Amino acid sequence: MLRGRVARVHAERERKLQLFLDLLQPGPETTVVDVGVTDAPFGAGSTNNFFEARYPWPGQITAVGQTELDRFAAAFPHVRAVRADGRELPFGNAEFDLGFSNAVVEHVAGGRDGQRQFVHELCRVSRRVFVTTPNRHFPLEVHTLLPFVHWLPKGPREAPAAVRRRARSAFGEASCGALSLQGACNQHR
Repeated sequence: MLRGRVARVHAERERKLQLFLDLLQPGPETTVVDVGVTDAPFGAGSTNNFFEARYPWPGQITAVGQTELDRFAAAFPHVRAVRADGRELPFGNAEFDLGFSNAVVEHVAGGRDGQRQFVHELCRVSRRVFVTTPNRHFPLEVHTLLPFVHWLPKGPREAPAAVRRRARSAFGEASCGALSLQGACNQHR
């Protein structure tokens, strides 16, 4: 049953990548910043960093994450890894052709203001952006794959995530198994 869920998540990631490729039509010279990577490889049940694993031109990607990125860098040697907060990106205006962020904005600290700042920064450093976030009305909570848990009050809603964090800490990552904002970038030029 878990394999089936993981397979569906992988298929969903592939669909998002295809949507990104179809909508924004990048080429081998297109520079991309992916904001929100984790210090983990792709595969072995993990869908983390699927963009770097599947994008046709990984040498054109600059990946940004808030944590150390040593394992990431080892897994994706052709990708430039930068440790930074997505709300304060260390890049110039329009430095990248495209910005990408998958299921990150809902985790940004600082509530709506922090989320606005995150999107603003992505738009500032990219000419066009592609941002996705889970649909709150979908019955499965996409990070835990548990039904309806994201509809619970805050305390009980956060319990499964705390259990996953403790399991990852104890056993390691591998053991724990689109919205196009093209127009939004124009207002930051």
